[in-house]
Amino acid sequence: MPSAKRQAPPRQRHGKKVVAKAARAKRVRAATVRREPASETMGVVAYHSTKGVDDYVRQVARATPLQLVEIERQGVLGSFIKDLSRRMEIPSSRIFTILGVPKATAEKKAAAGERVEGRGGQAAIGMVKLLGIAQEIVANSTASEAKTFDATKWLGRWIERPQPALGGRKPADLLDTPTGVELVARLLGSIESGAYQ
Repeated sequence: MPSAKRQAPPRQRHGKKVVAKAARAKRVRAATVRREPASETMGVVAYHSTKGVDDYVRQVARATPLQLVEIERQGVLGSFIKDLSRRMEIPSSRIFTILGVPKATAEKKAAAGERVEGRGGQAAIGMVKLLGIAQEIVANSTASEAKTFDATKWLGRWIERPQPALGGRKPADLLDTPTGVELVARLLGSIESGAYQ
């Protein structure tokens, strides 16, 4: 028959010094976790305005499929859309239209440091992917001008030009849907291969 004696909880058996040491170690671990940015601890790609749009484009281009899923679920910061507008030299009111985000919503989210989610956020990620393609085209180019060529500004102008391969539509008018982004991405790819002039 088992002993009727009750064992003391482990905490009481070890004495005050062991308990205090364990508590201190727990506080140190908690403080360390708080100091590390979530983007580094979980492998999440995050936009930092101090690093700029081009850095974010490179991060997204290197992201794993699971990281891309998280990016698409989270959306993008409203401030990113405004920074993207400046970097591509597209007026902010026009970029809001291209991405299908109401101007008032985008401005409010940018001012509050909030994310634009849903369709508008996914359209912004689509634009980032296109920027990645454009930058890769330039990086793969052997032309001497490629070293100083600004792919981001070029894409800002190119998406506003009607394209025969898109039935005379501007690429910008298709970027508010995933299928539209895919069509424009294919067109960019054909430019690199020389299949489309």
